[in-house]
Amino acid sequence: MTIAARQLENSASDRHAWFSQDRLGMFIHWGLYALGARHEWLKNREELSDEHYQRYFDNFDPDLYDPKEWARRARLAGMKYVVVTTKHHEGFCLWDSKVTDYKATNTPCGKDLLTPLVEAFRAEGLKIGFYYSLLDWHHPDFPIDVHHPLRNHPDAEALNADRKIANYAAYMREQVRELLTGFGRVDIIWFDFSYPGRKYHGLLGKGRADWESERLIELVRELQPEIIVNNRLDLPPGELPDVTTPEQYTPRVAPAIASQGVLWEACHTFSGSWGYHRDEDTWKSPEQIIQLLIDSVALGGNLLMNVGPTGRGTLDARAIDALQVYQNWMAVNGRSIYGAGPSELPVPAGCRYTQRGNRLYLHVYNWPYRHVHIEGLADRIAYAQFLHDASEVRWFSHARDVDSNIGVMVPEGMIMLELPVRRPDVIVPVIEIVLKA
Repeated sequence: MTIAARQLENSASDRHAWFSQDRLGMFIHWGLYALGARHEWLKNREELSDEHYQRYFDNFDPDLYDPKEWARRARLAGMKYVVVTTKHHEGFCLWDSKVTDYKATNTPCGKDLLTPLVEAFRAEGLKIGFYYSLLDWHHPDFPIDVHHPLRNHPDAEALNADRKIANYAAYMREQVRELLTGFGRVDIIWFDFSYPGRKYHGLLGKGRADWESERLIELVRELQPEIIVNNRLDLPPGELPDVTTPEQYTPRVAPAIASQGVLWEACHTFSGSWGYHRDEDTWKSPEQIIQLLIDSVALGGNLLMNVGPTGRGTLDARAIDALQVYQNWMAVNGRSIYGAGPSELPVPAGCRYTQRGNRLYLHVYNWPYRHVHIEGLADRIAYAQFLHDASEVRWFSHARDVDSNIGVMVPEGMIMLELPVRRPDVIVPVIEIVLKA
């Protein structure tokens, strides 16, 4: 690595240090699809024409919208940043964009919805991220392709004849310019997504040549030099993204590009849909949503957890309950997450480690009967306690006979933690192990 490249890498690391410290963010998917209430891809899935989809635009009026309440709940849940869909694949914009009429200010709502959201989340101390879809099923110059609602239209190829992707790429740059100049500092821009290899009935997928990704990211860097940009622009090989974003998937090993570790963030939903879905019933259990967070941090990553507000601008009861799960758990276990990362120690079965300095955090997924055996800590433990209530956890080493009456001995090289028979009333109990200096 050249000196210049190393300096650039170190500079990026310094700029993005907050990201690995904060660990948990809120994703918000909100648009016209909230009125359909059956998945944010409903226009695609049901192959709806613009004329049919117009009913949602004509009736969009989130009269109960209170971004201060969203922001308050995010903060209480322990979330430190937000990423909101300024424009999803449907092409609808939450802000008063000057280059389209397809925006919130032209609906019955009649107002910019993005500005008050940014102000509300900033007021609660959260950093701001903008999601921006590279797809746009409403724009007249966006060519029909495998993901477009008109992909099976008998005249799809003929309809594409007059569509000019270069015009659309220029449109995107103007909208990104608006987003990155009209709302103060933006900490993350989350582009979504590229699919250059996907062909369908002769219709080509789209990637960096279509988006003019190099020009787009050059503009982003010019307007907001400190911003974090995700990995979905299909940039040329060798150009590492600021952050890699596995979706609805938790890696078993930390992501890497060309054997080089990268900043990463898993994004997940509480249910099976990103947008509001009235009848969707695969909501994750409290254990699952806590473990998603721990699993990410244990591998050095972040978690971006999604809510899909309703068409009236509220968070539905199921989402509020899920946020409450994070609120309760993070209130007592947050220091095992914020600023923590992976440990090099071998982790006991049914557990996960995170570590921050000389504090090692053992997250116990599968509650054992009385004991957990751990290795690699002989003569290294100064103290151990449950994190939720600071109650001591006793530990024994090979040199100490636990109970001579029944002949219990700790295997050589191991440490044994003695736990209560019944699991504490915590979704995932955490044991904080203080290591000797």
